[in-house]
Amino acid sequence: MSSDSSLHSAPPASEPAARAAALRTELQRHNYAYYVLDAPTIPDAAYDSLFIELQQIEQAHPDLATPDSPTQRVGGAPLALFEQVRHALPMLSLGNGFDDDDIIAFDKRVADGLEASGAVEYAAELKFDGLAISLRYENGRLVQAATRGDGSTGENVTANIRTIRAIPLTLHTETPPAVLEVRGEVLMYKADFEQLNRRQRDAGMKEFANPRNAAAGSLRQLDSRITAGRALRFFAYGIGVLDGIAMPSSHSALLDWYRQIGLPVCGERAVLHGADALLHFYRGIAVKRADLPYEIDGVVYKVNRLSQQQQLGFVSRAPRFALAHKFPAEEALTQVLGIGVQVGRTGAITPVARLKPVFVGGVTVTNATLHNEDEVRRKDIQIGDTVSVRRAGDVIPEVIAHVPEMRPADARPFVMPTACPVCGSPIVRLEDESVARCSGGWIKCAAQRKGGLQHFASRRAMDIEGLGDQLIEQLVDKHVIVTAADLYKLGLSALSELDRMAEKSAQNVLAALEKSKSTTLARFIYALGIRHTGEATAKELARHFGNLDAILDATEEQLLEVADIGPVVARALREFLDQPLNRELIEQLRAAGVHWDETATRDRGKRPLAGMIFVLTGSLPTLTRDAAAAKIEEAGGKVTGSVSKKTNYVVAGAEAGSKLDKAEQLGIAILDENAFLQLLEQA
Repeated sequence: MSSDSSLHSAPPASEPAARAAALRTELQRHNYAYYVLDAPTIPDAAYDSLFIELQQIEQAHPDLATPDSPTQRVGGAPLALFEQVRHALPMLSLGNGFDDDDIIAFDKRVADGLEASGAVEYAAELKFDGLAISLRYENGRLVQAATRGDGSTGENVTANIRTIRAIPLTLHTETPPAVLEVRGEVLMYKADFEQLNRRQRDAGMKEFANPRNAAAGSLRQLDSRITAGRALRFFAYGIGVLDGIAMPSSHSALLDWYRQIGLPVCGERAVLHGADALLHFYRGIAVKRADLPYEIDGVVYKVNRLSQQQQLGFVSRAPRFALAHKFPAEEALTQVLGIGVQVGRTGAITPVARLKPVFVGGVTVTNATLHNEDEVRRKDIQIGDTVSVRRAGDVIPEVIAHVPEMRPADARPFVMPTACPVCGSPIVRLEDESVARCSGGWIKCAAQRKGGLQHFASRRAMDIEGLGDQLIEQLVDKHVIVTAADLYKLGLSALSELDRMAEKSAQNVLAALEKSKSTTLARFIYALGIRHTGEATAKELARHFGNLDAILDATEEQLLEVADIGPVVARALREFLDQPLNRELIEQLRAAGVHWDETATRDRGKRPLAGMIFVLTGSLPTLTRDAAAAKIEEAGGKVTGSVSKKTNYVVAGAEAGSKLDKAEQLGIAILDENAFLQLLEQA
């Protein structure tokens, strides 16, 4: 597991800003891996834990919420390889429930919202472990298919969807609607997945981790002939736009109609009344789960009457009328054959259990994270132990506990190495940290170098398109580059000689590197990979100091004057900036031509929106939230995630939810996109 395990150990409660920033960075990275790369890096259960922790911090400290927080977003950004498709209606995700109390609370919220006197009627169905898709039919003919993407914009995969035989190219009706957007899931059956992996093995190719990855990877092939050779299936479960005929009165009626017009609908569904019936359905499906021909990770409850769904409405990222009741993460017993360590981007040393292969949740597992040395001691995991391993959709699961009565006489305790296994530098652990780290840094440690360069090139940092993980690994392993500044010294011949790097691809990377030289101060600070300095902190630093030299010269006391920066972050910043190698790197990057417009930050007191606080909610017609936030910040304003008396403006789009309601209650000025753009022009 390559992720930095330092996030699994929360800092003291006095540092909520640092923890929130770290969680946002971690969750965004996992979102990208899961939704865009189809290569999840942590179990769903671990992701849910991080997500809930961030929600709790943002609820307790509303000013820490940011527009780009994973709690405000759905999924991840679409791949650039496909044409972009903007959804007529956003494809939102669902809130999650994990135990009986969550379901009872959901039912109560729904009943209170509807002012219902009796039991609420629900439609209950399965939560598939596949890829969400929107199919657009015009006058009965399939004209477009798009992935969920970030919820507002997805990828055009029409050519590949057309290869799935389960999806009708023409609806089976003589009176089709003018427009119908069907929401559903593309998935692969377990038996088909096993056959696909058998073919991959026979061909000497990499196997897929699980059916979801196989389905997503098959659907994202640029060559639709490859997709046609994969046995993909589809189930419809929702609706976007419907024009030309009346909307069915209920969700169950909608699915019945889908079946009539030739759209596949899962038969494992029911119309139920009240929380007790929902829980009974959930337990029944849990019993059937192993025997189902496809993977599921829970069930979904939706208020059945569509008029009542409209009455309940939405919050920013999910409907109020629906909930996903997720199954507990799957577990299995196996033996620990050994315990090694991995080195993360910041040098964090993560113990990893090497396991006797075990089949858990559809995947053969051979490695599992142990997080840090304290966790190994707390759980008393030894080499030779029989352990419980939890997995829910990732390659490297988690060791939960050992079975004491099965410990062999020759079991051996784990000993944390004193030297980095990659570079041989001493491993150190500060008194106030739970994580041991390699002291080698970028220059000495190839693992940190790779992780740091991957972070530097990432979309929210320097955004160097085409400079992916595999290319960076080659550049480091072949000693072509050592620091980020070396990226800007690359030439066409050096890139063209790398594996799978044709001259055209090399030219594209060089063009992306040149383009990345023009950035922002906040992106540059974030790209440096300073511990505890996420995107929000980088923006605050840029906003407060206005230029890089002022940040470089700032004392810890001056850094503490920046909003949301506490002692730990200030100390980490100062330690990073005081290291000669880091100062040299910054100067080399500037000398290579990396630059930004400092006029806006230098004259930040004169900027038209200076001191104004904005909240973004809902989906704007043409602007993404990131783009709208960037415009506000460029003009000197600040974007927060919650509405308060200090808020100056709320910019609201479709499905605005509770933030819009609160703004109206407080009498705060509300702008649509046009009014917002006019404000920017007039300011």
